[in-house]
Amino acid sequence: MKTIYIILIFALMGWAFYEQTKPEPNIFIQVIGVLVFFFGMMKLMSKVSSNSKDKEEDDV
Repeated sequence: MKTIYIILIFALMGWAFYEQTKPEPNIFIQVIGVLVFFFGMMKLMSKVSSNSKDKEEDDV
């Protein structure tokens, strides 16, 4: 599942960057590309544990 998110993120960001090279880029495609990128990164990073929890437990 993680690889599907990664492929989807890079494909949509590539499409958004390609849209910028056109003489009249469609702003909605660019906005959708950025939103999907942030949503995808949020989903991917939700599985990563935080280091701050370890620091708080050491202080106690």
